Formats: sequence, C-alpha cells, structure tokens
Amino acid sequence: MKKLNLGSGSFKKKGYINIDISGDNDPDVIHNLEILPYPFANESFDLIEADHCLEHLNDPFSVMKELNRILKYNGKLIIRVPHFSRAMTHPQHKRGFDVTFPLYFDENFSGGYTGTKYICEKVELHWFAQIHLMKKHLPKTTYTSLVVIGKIIDFFANLHSMFCSRIWCYWVGGFYEIEFIFRKY
Repeated sequence: MKKLNLGSGSFKKKGYINIDISGDNDPDVIHNLEILPYPFANESFDLIEADHCLEHLNDPFSVMKELNRILKYNGKLIIRVPHFSRAMTHPQHKRGFDVTFPLYFDENFSGGYTGTKYICEKVELHWFAQIHLMKKHLPKTTYTSLVVIGKIIDFFANLHSMFCSRIWCYWVGGFYEIEFIFRKY
C-alpha cells in the first residue's frame, strides 16, 4: 500500500512518502504544494492524508483535483482541517471549512460542483484535536480534562454535524477541526 502524507511539516509519518515545502524537517519530497502538478504519476497512492494543510493553500479545489489525479481508483483521502468556527486563530490560515465541503465533489450538487468526483464516507467534528501536539504543551491534568470534555462534546456534535456546525458550535467555543474521509470512484 503506497501512502502520501501531504504537508508533513514536523509530523512525518512512518511508512508514508512525506512531502512538504520546506526541507527543514527532512521530508522525502520537497515541493511547494501551491505548484501543480505534484511530482507523482497518475494513480500513485492508495491513501493520502492531509492533516492541517489545505487551510494554508490558496486554492483547495485545485488541490483536491490534483489529489484525485494521484489517488488510485477506490483510494482513500483523509483530510483534517480547521472548522470555520476556530480557523482564523492561526495567522497563517487562509480559510476554515464547514460540513458542506464534500458537497462540492458530488456531481448532483447544483450549487457548485467542482468537476472532481469523490464519495464522502465520513464527516466528523472534533472539539479538541491534534492531541499529539496538545499533549506536549499542556499540563497533564488540563490535557486529560480536555480530552474527556472533548469526547463528550464530539459525541453530541456528531449526532447531527450540520445542526452543530450551523447552530451550536459557538456555544462550546468552536470546533478545532473537521475530518473528512473521501473515496475516489
């Protein structure tokens, strides 16, 4: 199984081809993700993961099209990005995302189908995310408390993610991330 970690930064993944704009963290491939096409052949990967990467790029729809090109048929694309309710807390973020993002890859969506087909298998809101990072920077009791609170909030939020995303996400201070799992067909 061939796997790609898009925008690896300092979070390289073992068993993946790690690609990043900077060579500071010794990725396998150095490439500016704004420049298309990426240096891979068509249908190269079974799995592509993009953890907190798309929000830094100027044109996520063009990137999604490029990922579709390098993803094998029936391949899986896992994307984790900031939810719009918390997206602009980082000075390098260019946008936040919403639960409606997958609609743009559904050919039946008359409101803005992009021409790139994916099936969305999962949409999930995460109130407390990037726990590998948080564990390093928070006191143990704070970290543990936020993990537990996050699991409770996530449970209720994901009972109906559209309702949460539009109505009550701000009641809990916003959501740190939204996760999408797409399948190429």
